[in-house]
Order: sequence, then C-alpha cells, then structure tokens
Amino acid sequence: MKRMLAFLALCCTAVLAAAQGRSLPDFSELAEKQGPAVVNISTTQVARGGSQGMPFPFDENDPAFEFFKRFFPRGGPGGQAPREFENRSLGSGFIISNDGFILTNAHVIDAADEVTVRLTDKREFKAKVIGSDKRTDVALIKIEASGLPALKIGDPGQLKVGEWVVAIGSPFGFDNSVTAGIVSAKGRSLPQENYVPFIQTDVAINPGNSGGPLFNMRGEVVGINSQIYSRSGGYMGLSFAIPIDVAMDIQNQLRASGKVSRGRLGVVIQEVSKELADSLGLGKPMGAVVNAVEKGGPAEKAGLEPGDVILKFDGKPINASADLPRLVGATRPGTRSVLQVWRKGSTRDVPVTVGEMQDEKQAGARTQRGGKAPEQAANRLGLVVSELSAEQKRDLKMSSGLVIDEIRSGGPRSDLRQGDIIIAVIAKGATTEVKTADQFNKLLAQFEKGSNVTLLIRRGEMQTFVTIKNLNGN
Repeated sequence: MKRMLAFLALCCTAVLAAAQGRSLPDFSELAEKQGPAVVNISTTQVARGGSQGMPFPFDENDPAFEFFKRFFPRGGPGGQAPREFENRSLGSGFIISNDGFILTNAHVIDAADEVTVRLTDKREFKAKVIGSDKRTDVALIKIEASGLPALKIGDPGQLKVGEWVVAIGSPFGFDNSVTAGIVSAKGRSLPQENYVPFIQTDVAINPGNSGGPLFNMRGEVVGINSQIYSRSGGYMGLSFAIPIDVAMDIQNQLRASGKVSRGRLGVVIQEVSKELADSLGLGKPMGAVVNAVEKGGPAEKAGLEPGDVILKFDGKPINASADLPRLVGATRPGTRSVLQVWRKGSTRDVPVTVGEMQDEKQAGARTQRGGKAPEQAANRLGLVVSELSAEQKRDLKMSSGLVIDEIRSGGPRSDLRQGDIIIAVIAKGATTEVKTADQFNKLLAQFEKGSNVTLLIRRGEMQTFVTIKNLNGN
C-alpha cells in the first residue's frame, strides 16, 4: 500500500511539473518593446448640418426627410445657412520606418479631411495620406519626424494554426491596449474581399483596433487587424487580419506611385463543387471554373473558354476559386504568365499576358425573359423552355440558348430560376451547346436515373454553372 501511495505521489509531482512547463506565455516583454511603435490615429471629417447644432443627414428624396425636417429645421430664424460640423473617428496604426511612415487601414482614414497621429509619449502630428487601397483595406500615411521606433516585419507564411499572437491598438480610444489569442485559421476568404487571404484569430478586436499590428511571439508584425465578425457590433471571438506581406507589397506601390496596379484576366469564375467536378471529369473538386470570358480581354486573347477549369497560375495550385483573384491581382500588368487548364478531359498549358484592373464600375443588371408557352409540356427536369427569339439573340448577343419560362411542380431543387437562359449541358467531361428545346430534351433523356446534370446558364449579364443532383431520384 505504501508503495502504491508513493507511486501516486510521484505521478502527481510529474503532472504538476509538466503543467508548470506548459504555463501560459508572458506577453509583458513584447508589449513593453513593441508598444511605443503603435500609434493612435484620429480623423476629422467636415460635415454640414442645421443651424441649431444638429446634423441634417437626409436628402430631400429620402422618405425620412419630412419627418426629420419638422423636429430639426435646417435653417434657424431668418433662414440662416447650414453650419459645418466635425465628425471624428478613431483607429490604430504602426510605424514601419524611423522617418515616419505608418501603416493603417484604408477605412480608418477614408474621406478624412484631417488625420492626427498620437504617439505613446503624447506627441501629436498631422499626417499626410500617401495613398490607400480599398480592395485590401491598406493605407500608408506619413508624419514629419525622425528617430522613431519602427516595428520588425515578420513572415505570415510561417504562422501555424494554434500559435499565440498578440494585438496592440486603441479599442474605443484606450491607447496601447494589449490583447492576445491564437491563430484560428489561415487563408480565409471573406465576402467581397477577393484579394486578401485573411488570418483568422480569436484575439479580442474592437472598434479602434482597426489598423493596429498583429504580432507573433517574436515581436514581429505578421498582420494588420482589419475586421471582426459580429452580430452585436462588438467582439465575438472572430477577428481577421491582413497578412503583412500583402500589406507591404501595397505600401511599396503606394510609396512609389500613390496608387496600386493589379493584374486581371477578364474572366468570371466560380467554385468547383463535387458534382461539377464529376460532370467535368475531374478526379476531385479543385481549381476555378470559368463561367464567362470578357470579350477582348486577356483571357479571350489567350483562348480561354467557358467551362475551362484553371488548376494552376504560374505553377501555383488553385485549391479554391478564391485563390485565383489573389494570385492574378498580385501580378504586375503586362506579365507573361502560364495557366494550367482542364478542358474536355485533359490538362493543357495556356500562356496569357496579364492585363491591368481598372476602377470598379457599377453595371446595371439586365434580365431577359422569353415568351411563356403554357401549352408546352414540361421536360424531364420539370422545366418549360423556349428558344430565344431573333430579337433576344440580337439584344443578348447570343447565337442560341433556351429561356426557362416556367418551373413546374416536381422541378429540380436547385438554383435555377424563371428567366434563366440555358446555354449548355455538361456531363462526363463533355460540354454540349443547347440550340433547340427538342435537342435539350433528348439530351436529358440519355441520363440514367440518379445522375447529376450540370447546366451552364446566363442570368442577367452573368454566367454560372448549376448542378442538378439525383436526376428524377427520391
């Protein structure tokens, strides 16, 4: 019994020693050394408001205009002119050179009339905006100072999921606040953010942290804290940082020319699902499938076609469709690159000269619908379709296609909609262009029950692939 108790005591001692060896890291030295290079950024934007000291944010066409006008008239006694007001906002940034260059988020300084930088020693400087890039949310500003502490740039590619990271910033205006957590994921894609492979962490990030640095445990900057996922507006355990290598490439361009040049191919792409991969004859879901090719763009000149799957760009694999815009966007316009493309059951290399991305333009969507034919029977998919008229072909600049006039009971549970135009059927690696309703129905009749059928459709001015699973199955 004594031997058993002695053994248990020895085990407990070993467990306690091991636990002490795995204690939580101490961030105090990192915070002390790197904190002075993190700055508070405040911006001022001049706005116009009513003479009674209250902003008047509504346009006369806004439904709230009449209601707001009754309680906050824009002119005082005698019809005085509107007064000017200052909107203020706070953010963070960090010094990357001893002579005063500072990185922050583009949204921190966006539309600011005045940018003020405050250091940890309480000195304040008016900053000049060198340039900003909304697509990556990176901005470069400059203050007139010398001998400043600058942060060391790290390699985000060496980060591991589960590794400790630290953020320093000014949440809610509380300067030099330190928070810590771990890397939750790497290479995250966010909606409408095609050019940044975000670092996801569980570091506490709140309003005011934006633009501040994310450190590894060696005190090197590996990211810029940019966004959070929240339903409340506050921290909920999901924070996203821009990898510092992406930000440094942007700042190099901003410093050199004040703007950012990005490469483009001129294609519309989508993710390759398991069903689409089967239809195209791919062994597994990978790459980015081309939905549409811009007329006269770099991709069309290189010979790319709708239905091609881009597997590699300059030898770099495209594991997900979101990888392609990042790689192409980081390529200098005019560069001669090589695409590895999957087409009709085999791979081929396609040389392409990367074009230059222009400023984003708003394009109005246009929906074209054919005449409904109620007397026509639904086909195997439960669709009533009709061929494009001569007028529709001319307006849409299409040589053929079928309009979905109706989706009847028992139709496919998919993303198909009335008004979609069916362009082609893809199955077993083969793409068949659809020209007539009779031809389309005969194609459908050839598929076995339970098959997956992929359709290339046009919706408005966009093309996409829609896979119908388990044809006529339960």
